[in-house]
Amino acid sequence: MSDPSAPASTPTGYYGLPQLKGPVWTWEVPAYFFVGGTAGAAAVVGAVARAAGAPSSLVTHARWIAVAGAAASPPLLISDLGRPERFLNMLRVVKLQSPMSVGTWTMVTFSTAAAAAAFADLVSRGRGPSTPVRTIGNAAEIVSAASGLVLATYTGVLIGATAIPVWSRNVGLLPVHFGASGLGAAVSLLELFGHRSRALSKIAIGAAAVETAIGLRLETQREPALEPLRTGRSGNVTRAGELLSGPVPLALRLLGRGSSNARQLAAVATLIGSVLTRVGWIEAGRESAARTTSSLP
Repeated sequence: MSDPSAPASTPTGYYGLPQLKGPVWTWEVPAYFFVGGTAGAAAVVGAVARAAGAPSSLVTHARWIAVAGAAASPPLLISDLGRPERFLNMLRVVKLQSPMSVGTWTMVTFSTAAAAAAFADLVSRGRGPSTPVRTIGNAAEIVSAASGLVLATYTGVLIGATAIPVWSRNVGLLPVHFGASGLGAAVSLLELFGHRSRALSKIAIGAAAVETAIGLRLETQREPALEPLRTGRSGNVTRAGELLSGPVPLALRLLGRGSSNARQLAAVATLIGSVLTRVGWIEAGRESAARTTSSLP
């Protein structure tokens, strides 16, 4: 992934350089945030579902959502970096103090484990139950779930660990926000694949409730640094993401209990809201950096 900061347009620092840098990420980064978060959460759901004795079809679909996201994530990062060798260079060392380094290695670990779990599932289905294959698949599933949990939340840490005010002020909130958003998206995909279990419904309601609470907190904080979350283009996108991830699906699920149509609408709203959430926070970061730079002496 490219550096989240780049020179802003107003030169106010030494040698004509800005005192605060704004993000230059293109569309690939919010797409990666969404795809990686959804895939990571799906791996967690799949592992929990298998342990709880859920239908094998649910576990299989969760595994394949995870592996699809794992397959899409590296190309998105490489596209943002511009050259494949830049991605490979990030794998030369491990920097535990760097969210970007930890995130890159987490993605590699997750991609490998998710692929192994899905492949084992495919082999078991084609040739009948096999203890060694099943054991390998279940072990890979545990690794993919553990790394998937990190993958679903680390992007919030990544953008929070910067000097951009709107991000740094929410460094503790963003991992929870992105994690709940990814969980809601993963469950929504499973529901759109036809799974209608009560457990999935409860998880989706919980994720929407968390997103609603986060949206209310952001709306009630009147700190000037958080204005990009409420005003302008970035505010419109962020608020749309908040509504479609939280209150809208929560209301549909609670008021439309027993309605398949309401559940499907809630799932679609959650997926759209999850995408807009990532886009909105990136846009808010750009706006926050621009406002801060223009206000510096």
